Amino acid sequence: MVHQIYVGTWANDIHTLAFDPETKSLTRISSLTVGPNPGWLTRDPTDPSIIYTGLEQADGKIVAVKFDPNGKGTVIGEQSSLGKDPCTLVASGNTLFVVNYSSGTFVTIPISTDSRRLTAPGKISAQFEGSGPRKDRQEAPHPHQVIFHPDREELLIPDLGSDKLRRLAKSENGEWVQRGDVKYEPGSGPRHVAVYKDKLYTLLELSKEVTAHRFPALPAEPSFLSKLPTQKTFPPPPASDEMLAAEILLPTPNTAFPTPYLYLSNRNDPSPEGDIISIYSVAENLQAAAEVHSGLKHLRGMVFGGPQNKYLAAGGLNGGGVKVFERVDGGKGLKEVASLDIEKPTHFIWA
Repeated sequence: MVHQIYVGTWANDIHTLAFDPETKSLTRISSLTVGPNPGWLTRDPTDPSIIYTGLEQADGKIVAVKFDPNGKGTVIGEQSSLGKDPCTLVASGNTLFVVNYSSGTFVTIPISTDSRRLTAPGKISAQFEGSGPRKDRQEAPHPHQVIFHPDREELLIPDLGSDKLRRLAKSENGEWVQRGDVKYEPGSGPRHVAVYKDKLYTLLELSKEVTAHRFPALPAEPSFLSKLPTQKTFPPPPASDEMLAAEILLPTPNTAFPTPYLYLSNRNDPSPEGDIISIYSVAENLQAAAEVHSGLKHLRGMVFGGPQNKYLAAGGLNGGGVKVFERVDGGKGLKEVASLDIEKPTHFIWA
């Protein structure tokens, strides 16, 4: 079976790729110009042929795109993100949730119930405040992700600029308000999170670490469990100073891969073998399991897909294009199976 993969970029296009596991080939079948830096993609919850992306620019925009069965996309709607650099978004029900990285805002945008187009403007639901000790990266709040807790009516927003995870819940009048947080060491820079059972795992971009917390439901407070570096060893300065952690994924265990593992991406490794994807066991304590050199430069985004999340799409912003890896050894390893030269890939959706 041939799989389609939508690719967000820090260029001007969203690409549709065809991945054939039988021939181990990856080809581009369509490209759609939508505007500067459509860096993050999210799927509509009711119509899987529609995706939303944020244009990461000073005058942030959210664009809705509908794809036909052949992978050709058409823009069907657009709204302002009401801020600068909408770096991530997620759709649920009839609402699109957006965070603007540079302006530190949380925005909700209605999705029309019939056409799923963005026909009405959004509103700023929260203006975050805070900062951290790294004045080059933490002079203000910088929310870097918004996701739903998989089992609770709770939104999780890691704030890289304020060294905290913001926990939002619905108020009695239906508004999303902050009800709690998780605090991290000053200067660590929480970027993305993953949740599994009663644990919260956080990727700290600036300190290049991953933490584990016990994460009970609100109003209970989380408790710190452990912390590890995002890869076993780093090169000596100044090369290590340029390295940053990027993505954290924890695919749901299934019959093909029953053991849960965390997958972390690191960026800007000077090694000619490219950036490392680190794999951690979370069955009991957080523990390093394996490392895979990706051959990618500045590995910003990666996403699992295919049958039982057998495959991992990953991209090198500064080199290496897009690669598809196959999970092996029960998920404790990755094997490259296909690649394609694509300009500045940053995120993926498996169609």
